[in-house]
Amino acid sequence: MPNPTRRRALRDAAGLAVAAGTLAAATPSHGYAADRRGGEPAAFDEVYKGRRIEGRPTGGHHHHGAGYTVLVDGVELHVMNNADGTWISVVSHYDPVASPRAAARAAVEELRGAQLVPFN
Repeated sequence: MPNPTRRRALRDAAGLAVAAGTLAAATPSHGYAADRRGGEPAAFDEVYKGRRIEGRPTGGHHHHGAGYTVLVDGVELHVMNNADGTWISVVSHYDPVASPRAAARAAVEELRGAQLVPFN
């Protein structure tokens, strides 16, 4: 295609945008977006890499965590819900993920066996 027309370039760009959007919607996101049910994160309780992680709705507004509590080995991990629906924690503040469970798992990985110190 040595001399593309403006129409062809716009059509191709629109096609690429649609393809990219379809791919993004079909690709599972990092952070377990499947944990969300009706916009609310699901409760969880599991052992991840030898650490017990728990999460549950608290029913009210809890700082920036939007009424959700996350615990790592029984110690509260301060989590925050961003305006775009992603979650961050005090341990992995610059790596937003799709759910509180993913934030807990990211914190466990970042802690590398160290104990979580309560955030006051």
